[in-house]
Amino acid sequence: MSRAALALVLLTLSAPACAWNRLGHMMVAARAYGELTAAARARASALLKLNPSYAQWVAQVSGGERDERIFMLAANWADDIKSDPGYRNDGEHPKGADASLNVGYSDTLQHRYWHYVDEPFSPDHTPLSGPQVPNALTQITAFRKVLASDASDAVKSYDLVWLLHLVGDVHQPLHATSRFTQALPAGDAGGNRVALCLMPCRDQLHAFWDDVLGSSSVPEVALQRARRLPRAPSRLAAIDDESRWVQESFELAQQVVYVPPLGPGAGPYSLDAHYRAQARKVARQQVALAGERLARLLNEALDR
Repeated sequence: MSRAALALVLLTLSAPACAWNRLGHMMVAARAYGELTAAARARASALLKLNPSYAQWVAQVSGGERDERIFMLAANWADDIKSDPGYRNDGEHPKGADASLNVGYSDTLQHRYWHYVDEPFSPDHTPLSGPQVPNALTQITAFRKVLASDASDAVKSYDLVWLLHLVGDVHQPLHATSRFTQALPAGDAGGNRVALCLMPCRDQLHAFWDDVLGSSSVPEVALQRARRLPRAPSRLAAIDDESRWVQESFELAQQVVYVPPLGPGAGPYSLDAHYRAQARKVARQQVALAGERLARLLNEALDR
């Protein structure tokens, strides 16, 4: 298959994926929970009881640490609704006021475009476009303000589960960028249009980074792995400006994601052992950092 044909196929088939998989998001939440004050934990647990999936979460956990496990499961709710027939896929290119709704669980749109912010760059001077709004950055800003306000608990519960997820999302480098090249002039959608194997295989660069820490849906596995994460440098963990979080991930994408053996096109490319090892190291650092920053955000909003 020619490069041009492959690029066209990927453009047609690809769609922005989840940032980190279930394991990664639960690891972020586990690290955050361990840093919460007692008051913030109690308030978060009370808000999560208002989520429509709460009974399902309770059924999946047992023992004295139930609140912690539920907190971890809640971090995947924003992805879970993508396969829930009660929620409607309103596409990747939002239009109208509904795209920025913040009314709580009466909103049954999936809002897939809230999961990323495609800051553009080009290594070969291809014209840039984006990012569209609303996006992960606009929503983190909006949700954290509401969480610290006198809004209703129903809306705060909704905003909490989104924040548990989106703070993790923006620390995945490929959820903060889209690379524009002559081979992919419309951008690569955060690596979703970069192949790692020949068709009909659909392994993509974005999915590799989502899954780089392994795969498991078991909270206990995520908790054990979160406990082995490195501590984030205190000066970085203290940064509470979400726009700087996005900028850091944007820069990481250019420095450690789009490097050899990747080239400028749609691939397919074969990742070597060095690239994979470096990706795991960066992912562990980013998940730990996301968890510690999430904890600071929640302590500020909920410990009142």
